[in-house]
Amino acid sequence: MNGGPSGFHNAPVTKAFVITSALFTVFFGIQGRSSKLGLSYQDIFEKFRIWKLIMSSFAFSSTPELMFGLYLLYYFRVFERQIGSNKYSVFILFSGTLSLLLEIVLLSLLKDTTANLLTSGPYGLIFASFIPFYLDIPVSTRFRVFGVNFSDKSFIYLAGVQLLLSSWKRSIFPGVCGIIAGSLYRLNILGIRKAKFPEFVASFFSRLSLPSFSSSSPPAPSRNIVGTISPNTVRRAERSQPAPMASSVDPSEEAIATLVSMGFDRNAARQALVHARNDVNAATNILLEAQSH
Repeated sequence: MNGGPSGFHNAPVTKAFVITSALFTVFFGIQGRSSKLGLSYQDIFEKFRIWKLIMSSFAFSSTPELMFGLYLLYYFRVFERQIGSNKYSVFILFSGTLSLLLEIVLLSLLKDTTANLLTSGPYGLIFASFIPFYLDIPVSTRFRVFGVNFSDKSFIYLAGVQLLLSSWKRSIFPGVCGIIAGSLYRLNILGIRKAKFPEFVASFFSRLSLPSFSSSSPPAPSRNIVGTISPNTVRRAERSQPAPMASSVDPSEEAIATLVSMGFDRNAARQALVHARNDVNAATNILLEAQSH
């Protein structure tokens, strides 16, 4: 499971966030200040270092955290494709802000004078994303390794655990705050799941982002990919794909559910899977190309 087609197709907001996070992390790393980005009681309540609140939401404090963090951010682009760039921007702002407020409350309660009690990085967004990942993304593949059951989702969970434990309690606290923020978003407090920014806010990221490195993906539109795709449109896209042998097996419900969770129409997803011989990645490419026509 890779979150859909490669690259940042239909995910301009994720692309901008990933680039920003990487640049900030490298910048502070070169300056040798990465280890000083974490939040402490003195930073917030004594020295009032407001800039740390902003930087701690983007820059990771170590290379392993950067690697696992960017991998998860890249994978979770599937949610931007599912709900659209506009609502995903709201999700980023809500989860990041609420997680940061919870961290400040935690610092005020602990009153620990230890420097950098909380590690830096977009933990709020990452671990808030595990809530819809757990509830909305179905398992499409199961397998056993040394008698232990795994699924295609297991790798994402393992990456999340690695990130959560990367700095022990310094990373566990921000991760838990992110999970709480994601749960509150899921519960739709104050109707947050229906909130939208003015359209120019989300489209701004499309203009801001650098060109995608994926040569196979067309430019990403800012709208959601949800909608009914006509059979004629799908057939036009199918003709541009290599013609495989006809499939004698009906598409699996897991594969259909995976495509539906990404925002595709169920009937169109089924048609694409029939043509792609139940290959989710190939079917996704068919549907995305059909959507671009």
